[in-house]
Amino acid sequence: MAAYICLYNKDTLIIKPPKKSPLFSRTIALWFAMMCGVYIYGTCLKHVGTFTKLRFHSIHVVERQILEAQVPTLHYPQPVSFSRSECSANPVRFFAILSMQRSGSGWFETLLNSHINVSSNGEIFSVVDRRKNASNIIQTLEKVYNLDWFTSASKNECSAAVGFKWMLNQGLIEHHREIVEYFNHRGVSAIFLFRRNLLRRLVSVLANSYDRYAKLLNGTHKSHVHSEQEAAALSSYKPIINSTSLISDLKEAEMAVISALEYFNSTRHMVLYYEDLVTNRTKLKDVQEFLGLPQMELTSGQVKIHKGLFSDLVNNWDDVNKTLNGSEYERFLHADY
Repeated sequence: MAAYICLYNKDTLIIKPPKKSPLFSRTIALWFAMMCGVYIYGTCLKHVGTFTKLRFHSIHVVERQILEAQVPTLHYPQPVSFSRSECSANPVRFFAILSMQRSGSGWFETLLNSHINVSSNGEIFSVVDRRKNASNIIQTLEKVYNLDWFTSASKNECSAAVGFKWMLNQGLIEHHREIVEYFNHRGVSAIFLFRRNLLRRLVSVLANSYDRYAKLLNGTHKSHVHSEQEAAALSSYKPIINSTSLISDLKEAEMAVISALEYFNSTRHMVLYYEDLVTNRTKLKDVQEFLGLPQMELTSGQVKIHKGLFSDLVNNWDDVNKTLNGSEYERFLHADY
């Protein structure tokens, strides 16, 4: 920048330095202000962040203290008896023993109930109201298989199999469609138990029917006994079989078995015969395997009532023998059990 000369008069010469540019000064001032601003902003931001963290931490601590003060710690008592929560990892197999009166189902059920993990609840559909229609039947089944049915057979152990026994003439055949659908839906396994010797079954039916009124055991009716003396007392009665309708009666019982097997063929099932259980105890191992049970020795205190030669069990042996000789049922005359 060039200096310039001022002349006030001819004797005086004043040389003035050049003036500084105002743009340069403003630039320096602006730069300085920016640097100060950045420093101040950074310092404030650091303090604000620290304050915010402390604030949120304090709020969290206070909220936690409030919640802990308001919500007490819950202490649950230890269970003292059986409940499904104790056995949640233990699957339960549902079953039903499908049979006919005087076919050994009572004895078979006591064998099953001797297993620590089985609860078979008896003949629940002997009560007419429970089977008067399909709706009542399903409601009863739901109660059993939801584990809400309590009888003397209910166990304090974790049940691996729960069921009951059901006679063919207790609504089972009449409402078989609804029952089969329910069995398949809930995964209920059917255990069929029949007698091969339908003639001996007929003797047992007639004798049991007679004792309902005669009450041979000291004025008490018993369908099952637990001593040889009681068995001898009940078997002392020898029924008279209607030989005229005998073949048709045997045929009717046979067809009931065939129909039941046909109706429930689509279910998971197994078929047992009383005679096989008596003579071959390995059949009980098959039952336990079918129900997914740990193998145990099954026992029963029941005693068989009618045994020995068939001719000693009825009061009109000659008529029965004559009627069945040469028929398809002649084999029943000679087979035991």
